Amino acid sequence: MSVCLLWLGLSALWQAADTQAAFTIDQVTLTVLPGNNVASGTNLILRCEAKVSHSLTQPLTYTFSFLQDDQLMYSKNTSASVVERSLSLARVFNSGRYQCAVRIYDKMKTSTSQALRVTGLQVPTLKVKSDIISEGEDIIATCSAPEETGGLSFYFYENDQEVKRVPSKSNSVTTTLTMQKLTDVYLHCVYVVIMHPDAGSSNKSNTVKVIVEDLDAIRPQISISPNANVVEGDRVQITCKVQYPSDLELFLTKGNTVLRQFHTTFTYSLTVRAEDSGDYVCKAEKGTVQRKTDYYLNVTELFSKPILRMRPDPVFEGERFTLTCRSTVSSQKIKKEDIKYTLLKEDRHINSGVDYFTTASLASNGKYSCVAVAKGVNKASQPLDLKAKVPVSTPVIRVIDKVIVGRPFKVSCEAENGTLPITYTLLKAHISLAERRVVEATDKALFSIDSISSPEEIYSFTCQAQNQGPSVSSTSQPLRAEVIVPVSKPVMEQWDITVTEGSDLTLKCLVQKGTYPIIFTWYHNRNPLSTQKVRSLEGSYIIKAIERDQRGDYYCEASNYNTEIKRSYPARIGVSLAVWKKALIGVFCILLLVAIVIVLTVFLKKMPSPRRKKQATELSVLRKTPRPKSGDPMRMSLTLDIEDNTILNGTPCVMGRNVWSENVSGSDSDDHTDVESELVHPQEVDPSKEVLLKKSTEPEYSGQHTEAQMSTPGVSEQAEGQAALEYAQLNNSEQEAA
Repeated sequence: MSVCLLWLGLSALWQAADTQAAFTIDQVTLTVLPGNNVASGTNLILRCEAKVSHSLTQPLTYTFSFLQDDQLMYSKNTSASVVERSLSLARVFNSGRYQCAVRIYDKMKTSTSQALRVTGLQVPTLKVKSDIISEGEDIIATCSAPEETGGLSFYFYENDQEVKRVPSKSNSVTTTLTMQKLTDVYLHCVYVVIMHPDAGSSNKSNTVKVIVEDLDAIRPQISISPNANVVEGDRVQITCKVQYPSDLELFLTKGNTVLRQFHTTFTYSLTVRAEDSGDYVCKAEKGTVQRKTDYYLNVTELFSKPILRMRPDPVFEGERFTLTCRSTVSSQKIKKEDIKYTLLKEDRHINSGVDYFTTASLASNGKYSCVAVAKGVNKASQPLDLKAKVPVSTPVIRVIDKVIVGRPFKVSCEAENGTLPITYTLLKAHISLAERRVVEATDKALFSIDSISSPEEIYSFTCQAQNQGPSVSSTSQPLRAEVIVPVSKPVMEQWDITVTEGSDLTLKCLVQKGTYPIIFTWYHNRNPLSTQKVRSLEGSYIIKAIERDQRGDYYCEASNYNTEIKRSYPARIGVSLAVWKKALIGVFCILLLVAIVIVLTVFLKKMPSPRRKKQATELSVLRKTPRPKSGDPMRMSLTLDIEDNTILNGTPCVMGRNVWSENVSGSDSDDHTDVESELVHPQEVDPSKEVLLKKSTEPEYSGQHTEAQMSTPGVSEQAEGQAALEYAQLNNSEQEAA
């Protein structure tokens, strides 16, 4: 059995799948009959037709859907290919765009949209609950358009002026209209279709006349007995009377205070006081309508309102004070003695009578008042809030920041106790310098002092405080504070000295004055060396094993407590070579000098000698020349220059040789014949004249020449002149050769 059912199910599924694949929807058409533009109240037919191509033998099932403005309005399943939907008595609400959709299994097709326009609105009807109302009574009105469908918005007009707008989901609405004027009114209404405002509003409804009746009959009457002019303590009755039947409210008011409220005539009684004078109003109210009548009541004062006074004012703790309560008699009905006084503190009785004496203290502080009573009339004074002031205590003067000699600083003056305001005065040597008035607790009395010239001057400052208390003023103790004395210009103890390399150098920096601790800083050629904080007027810095590159300018700076930094004048320190370095340099110079002398000596010995031989020959010829008969001596100075040599620190090293020694050794030789000589005729020469011949060598460091002097008594004056000329020429030739 189950196998058969399974087979039938599979067959049905196969047939359904084959059916879905065997049809197609060709076209869906929507038709509006009798037309797309009709008048209101016309019967309409929406006709939807589907054309389908298929090869099936069994009929298909169609699902027809009608839509108005894309909203589903009707749906139907059928095997027919045409479906009609009727719209009876079409209204503006039915206007819109319509479509028809056809679905067969999983296929669907939609027709083109058709626009339907229905024109014409029904004339509304206006009804009121009552066309005769009293002043202030509301109108209940109903506006309806029974044949219209859909949401409508109704407008109500009073004498052609819109007074209310009420939307409704149905074709009728009832509302309440409040009358604005005390006149007869004419009402009508109109409506619009909420979904189709472009269709416009309907025509006016019928007009309804509403008669409004005046309610002056509810106006009340007011009376005061015994009369409207009374004295405090009199009994007065105020009556509010109205002749209109019930269904109203009656009020008695004074100012903004309702004294009594009732529905009909009533009487209000009171014992009057001065403050009861004024207008009393009797008011009748029915709905929104009010009618009122007023009456003025004049109450003469029996006695004045008491006044509570304190003496002295203000009062300070520890002082005696008096509280006095008094009133003034205003009527002849009583005397001053008829008034009884009661003093209250925090609403508790503390004294009976006019005056109250006590001593001000913390316990006496509080709120006081007094009450005066006469002929049944009692009056209370304004409350007096008593708070005894605290006398100012001895103030304390303090510095705000550091005190530095020569610089401005600030001080504060403050009293621990004392009622504000307090006036503070700064004094110096009992002379007033400035005042400050402290009003708020957060304020401080601060004073600026230009400067002091010495630490002892700080003790000359005091301050006073006063707040009108029993004591005129209170003076503080002298100002005590640490006073910082800035450092003076520092001085370097060393001044333009020279020390030996390798020794220790102690640099000392001194100041004449300054508060400890003092910071000393040493500099070498503007480069910091060391910083030292000491509790003295002197600082020192030691340079161990000073070196040559540490010579130069040294100076120091001094400061304390962030005051101005003072700088000393620079001291120039020189550093000389060590003793062993000087000795080593001396030994080196001596050895170098000896070596140079040896080298020059060897060089000169190996020098060629032809020129020296020539000089010797010429001198030998001169010696053999006969002396003149005159017998006058001839002095000749021969100087032979060889070379000048400067070695080591400019020390001259000179080697010299005497030409006469060589000439003597060579006078016996025959080589002098090789020397060319020329006979010179004698000329007259001054006997005292000396011929100086320079020699090329000088034996001393001073650079002086060695002179060779010779006397030739047997030579004639002509021969001497010729010889001198020849030797001068010889000397010149040697110099040129050199």
